[in-house]
Amino acid sequence: MNGFIGRRHELGLLDDLLNPVRTGGRSGRSGRAVLIRGRRRVGKSRLVEEFLERAGLPHVFFTAVGGSREEDLAGFTAEVAASELPNADQFRDFAAPRSWDAAFGLLASALPTDTPSVVVLDEMPYLVAEDPSFEGALQKAFDRTLSKLPVLLVLIGSDMAMMEKLNTYGRPFYQRGTEMVVPPLTPHDVATMLDLPPADAFDAYLVSGGLPLILEEWPHGADLWGYLQDALSRPTSALLVSGERTLAAEFPTEAQARTVLGAIGHGERTFSLIGRAAGDLNPGSVKRSLELLTSRRMVAADLPLSTRPSRETRYRIDDPYLRFWLSFVGPGISAVERGRGDRVLTSIRDSWTSWRGRAVEPVIREALWRLADDRLPEGTDAVGGYWTRTNDPEIDIIGADRSPIAKRITLAGSIKWLEKKPFDHRDLARLIAHRSQLPGADDDTPLLAVARSGCTAEGVLSLTPEDLLKAWS
Repeated sequence: MNGFIGRRHELGLLDDLLNPVRTGGRSGRSGRAVLIRGRRRVGKSRLVEEFLERAGLPHVFFTAVGGSREEDLAGFTAEVAASELPNADQFRDFAAPRSWDAAFGLLASALPTDTPSVVVLDEMPYLVAEDPSFEGALQKAFDRTLSKLPVLLVLIGSDMAMMEKLNTYGRPFYQRGTEMVVPPLTPHDVATMLDLPPADAFDAYLVSGGLPLILEEWPHGADLWGYLQDALSRPTSALLVSGERTLAAEFPTEAQARTVLGAIGHGERTFSLIGRAAGDLNPGSVKRSLELLTSRRMVAADLPLSTRPSRETRYRIDDPYLRFWLSFVGPGISAVERGRGDRVLTSIRDSWTSWRGRAVEPVIREALWRLADDRLPEGTDAVGGYWTRTNDPEIDIIGADRSPIAKRITLAGSIKWLEKKPFDHRDLARLIAHRSQLPGADDDTPLLAVARSGCTAEGVLSLTPEDLLKAWS
């Protein structure tokens, strides 16, 4: 047992792609390709390493460093020469090739023709950025040679937008590879990995974002405050450094986008307030920054869900870990480096209840969407929230047949994520009053309570952290 948690779905997809490589496929072309994308430090490379270990096949695993084409060609040649490929030794007799055309030609000569093998190119966006001819060389090598060999070509990248574009119409590698997205570990994975009760597992998920590097340093069975006290005493902890490295990699030159991201991370949600908090940026600059952030999946733009159109867009940090980092950790790094992590911990304690109440909402909505067929009224195919410009009303959970403009509202619900305070008759009365102001709802629209500490009100469907955790089981 190597401690690898979760990823059953992703490992299953990789196994499915390996089957035609083993059997030869129906077309006579047994070679396959998969493009794997996901956030930095989410465990993409670790997933592929686990897959390779389980498959037990000859393989080469090359990680680009992004220095220059010459450096990466030399690194690729060295990795192939040191690999277990049956003809890898011939690479030792050649100087590093000067082009990817030549490198892929040498690779093909090193691959076995009668047994399956795997070739992994990690951090592929670096290769695309440093050499405009790389995509064309890869396409030519795959079409002419690699697709005819029993090889699985695994292409990995953290630049989500670029990896998506690689398989779009007009790009050389269009429709040649299967796309796979590696998400963070789920709240259920977190509960399993740390041996935490459901409510505490959601707390750990909101802080870690399901990033394996953070969870690996989280003591087994430790609660949130035990982990934070330890992590904030070490400037090198993954909790501190992962956020800064992510931002540096995603926005090496876009300082304005980082400023806008910081404004959202500090709690601003509307277009005008984000611009004001970012230093009174002009609307055009805010718009361009938000478009960049949403295209890179760093920020989500949400609309109210009801039967009436709305332009009240609200923005939020899409990644739970980055949301926590921008709110507390990033601003507190200098204090941690001075040995005063206790001040950061106090700041988190003071704001935790209100911050968590807002941060957990999108996580709960995702859980409800996953549970819709089993626990929610029939016809619930979309889950969101509802608000007006004045927040009167503001409803945490809306179920509907579609989004963002529904034909039918299937439920209205409230989230109460507090310790020792269950959802009671006063919360129910407030929810009923808000439902009466929801476009598309009426007195027969079902009501839902999602409560960390249970529900004492009658006449409402209620769900607990234990129920929500099953969404990912």
